[in-house]
Amino acid sequence: MGTKDEFVRKMHSELDQWNNKIDALVTKVDQAEEQVHAELHKKIETLRGKQDKAHKQLSELEQASEKAWKDMKVGVEIAWEDMNLGIETVWDAISEAIDSAKSRFK
Repeated sequence: MGTKDEFVRKMHSELDQWNNKIDALVTKVDQAEEQVHAELHKKIETLRGKQDKAHKQLSELEQASEKAWKDMKVGVEIAWEDMNLGIETVWDAISEAIDSAKSRFK
């Protein structure tokens, strides 16, 4: 097995290798988290845009005459459905990202 000093050097070398591997894993996790965060934030920003559009259409609907609101109603309903679908899609993506992160660390 060699001398005590050789054994200690070998153990230090292995510890250094483990530290490097752990650091590399942390970097990969951080990068993945940044990518997931960036992607989800983009989706949320898209939702905010849809929300603003729906809010604007609702304001216009509130101020419309009795006759005009019937024509506008369809557009508001479409915007609302688009918003609901967008929220569900982003919610599913966030849930999936959380579940994926949990499964990696079990």
